[in-house]
Amino acid sequence: MFGMGFKMQQPTRRTVEMTGAYDGGLATLSHGLMVGTRVASNLGWRAIDALTVGDKVLTFDHGMQEITEIRRAHVWLDAPESAQTLWPVVVPVDALGNREELVLLPDQGVMIESDAAQDMHGDPFAVITALSLVGLRGIRQRQPMEKVELVGVYFAGDEVIYAEGGALIHCPADMSTLDKFLDAAAPTYSVLSGEAAEELADLIYLEDECMNPAEDAAFCAAV
Repeated sequence: MFGMGFKMQQPTRRTVEMTGAYDGGLATLSHGLMVGTRVASNLGWRAIDALTVGDKVLTFDHGMQEITEIRRAHVWLDAPESAQTLWPVVVPVDALGNREELVLLPDQGVMIESDAAQDMHGDPFAVITALSLVGLRGIRQRQPMEKVELVGVYFAGDEVIYAEGGALIHCPADMSTLDKFLDAAAPTYSVLSGEAAEELADLIYLEDECMNPAEDAAFCAAV
């Protein structure tokens, strides 16, 4: 059905504006996908903005899970004057198993699989921020030229969903109110950032290089 196989900082500007789709809680959206991005659902591959509460989305660990809440926001409101550290991260086709280009928030969690993650954490799968992957497999930041609508989906718990064929996108649990924060179970996934994320990204880069037949065999054996 699915066929899946930093630089000089500029002054901080407005970056996120919630729409009327969400009422209450904190007016923030820390994750999400751009409108038009397709995700694996019980209705097949559907644009994320076409989904509604009650639809089910295929998750990495827990099969089909029901959407409990959807939030929308406009991001990069002052494009192209947004601070460079806040620029979107562009993931080219096939960089993360995606069949179409993806545009992600810098702090969006993405699940990757690698031997390095297994060596570092005892699990071949790790969730890492999109910003930490810049420079790997052509992933880069790009200056936003206009504001874009972002859609965040929420489930009963912490989940990872499939986007555009095979990219694995982290959807954290909703903790927008004090009650939800206090009642929340321990997160299923820990998102690596900072030095830990950079180290893992560097090791994945070396893995990719050693998969290239043109690379020196002795160098790869020493990695």
